Amino acid sequence: MATLPPLYAHRLGREPGPDSSRAALQATLAGPVDGLETDACLTADGRLVLLHEPWLSGATTLRGWAHQTVWSDLRRGRLRDRYGAPTNETPMLLDELLDGAPRDVPVQVEVKAHGDPALARATAAAVCRVAGGRADRLVEVLSFHTTACEEAARHGMPTRLVAWADYMPAALARWAARAGVGGVCIEHFLLHPALVERLRSDGLSVTTGTINDATLAARAAALGVDAVTTDRPAALHRELAATSLAA
Repeated sequence: MATLPPLYAHRLGREPGPDSSRAALQATLAGPVDGLETDACLTADGRLVLLHEPWLSGATTLRGWAHQTVWSDLRRGRLRDRYGAPTNETPMLLDELLDGAPRDVPVQVEVKAHGDPALARATAAAVCRVAGGRADRLVEVLSFHTTACEEAARHGMPTRLVAWADYMPAALARWAARAGVGGVCIEHFLLHPALVERLRSDGLSVTTGTINDATLAARAAALGVDAVTTDRPAALHRELAATSLAA
């Protein structure tokens, strides 16, 4: 019987929502959860706002780019729910999350930047400034952007590349070793035993997501992944426990 890997709350708990909101965090922490995952965008005045994308109209009632908007304006916007409707929730900063979340719950921070490697690098550096001095908390930087991963690793932060392709895993592992990146997050539909074994043999930690179905989570667990990201950690815990996967 496979051991259930840690379940991380995607966007702090997308099922209760709104994404990366105080309400989502509160609902997630009311049930079993092993870690938190959120997205961070750099603002015009160097703050880190928790939004899934830097184009503001996608997640908020505001318009424009996060990196061209100061926090005093951003904080007045309202978050949209997963169907696009405005809510009463307002954006929060990474500082607030790290101050308020339980110290024993790891936090994954995904760096977001739209087609801008330099902005991705600057955002990662800002995450390292905010989180790097918190010796009492485990924070890992995630990103699709190699520049963000390289920058976070340069600062000594645990770092993981998010990948949507299984192309040339040996080359991926060589880059990770050179950059000091310790892990990858591979989309669950790409995972198979040979790929996981190859990445592990090259010294990489392997996580996956986003999985909301117990059958798919059990499949990932059987592959021995190190963590699973899900929109519904409490419900998935219960469903896996009911199938005797979680001891």
